[in-house]
Parts: sequence; C-alpha cells; structure tokens
Amino acid sequence: MSCVYIVPLLELRPQTRQRLCVAIEQQTFWSAELLDVPFDGQFAYDQVREQYHSSQILLGLKNLIKPGTDKILAIVPFDLFIPILTFVYGEAHLDGPAAVVSIYRLRPEFFGLPPAPELVVERLIKESIHELGHTFGLRHCRNRGCVLNASTYVEEIDLKTHEFCAACREEIVRHAGK
Repeated sequence: MSCVYIVPLLELRPQTRQRLCVAIEQQTFWSAELLDVPFDGQFAYDQVREQYHSSQILLGLKNLIKPGTDKILAIVPFDLFIPILTFVYGEAHLDGPAAVVSIYRLRPEFFGLPPAPELVVERLIKESIHELGHTFGLRHCRNRGCVLNASTYVEEIDLKTHEFCAACREEIVRHAGK
C-alpha cells in the first residue's frame, strides 16, 4: 500500500497527529504516518521577503522518498510564499510526490485574536488534504464545500469541509486504484 509520509517541522500533539493521519487516510485511501527525518527548511528562506519559498521546500522534500511510490507532506511553522503571491497556506506538486502546509497564517494569533488550538487543527487538516489532493492530480474545485475549493482568506478555509466532493472523491478513488 502506498503511503503519505508526514514530516512535521514543529511539535504536533499526539492527538493532532492521530487526527491528521486518520483524516488523510479516510480522504486519500492511502496510509499516513509520521516520518522522522532531518529536514531543515532554512535553505528556502528569502531575506528580502522574510518568508520561505514553498517551491524550494517542495524540491527538497521530494528527495526524501522513493520516486513514484509515496507522497510526502511537510508541516511547517513559518510563513510561505511563491513569487507571484504575497503568501500561500501551502503548495503541492500537481500529480507529484510533495506538498507543504504552513500553520503560520492558520493561527488566530496571526490576526491579533486569542489562540484557538482546535480551530488551528481543523484548518491544518483541511489544508493538508487540500494540498495532497493536488498531488493526486486534482485542480481547484468550484464546489464551495469541497476541500479542494481555493482559499484566498482563512475564513474560506473555515467555510469548507475537510472532505472531497463527490466528483473529486471519484478522481481520488481512481487515482488510489493505480
């Protein structure tokens, strides 16, 4: 069975790890487990922007797994960007092996609000499944409730579910059967 390896570059509580793995397994039909490997994203830091280039992180990640068999998801604590956008919540190789999600802007504290750990976990799960959907070849979905609906604002993440709509689920099932 193929596996989604999760590389957290921050401390995740055991219950968060478990919820994340279960949600990924239920939505992708692949096993999910944490991978304890040394990975330092500092090479992707851009001093001018004071952010981390997510595409560079993806390139570093894909070298951590065997090509063609598994997928890898990094969860990072720092602010991500791609050159054409101010920030991104995450990025993935379309129909490829690697994805990255940042919790930096998923935390209410970023917006001057009180901490809400449960909300951060929900957002992390949604964004992780969203980015993994791209690794399975899926593009953004127009269905507002689908996890693959694009999110420009954190409020849009809150409005969608952590599940694929029927059409996207069909594609995931097809891809998982490969």
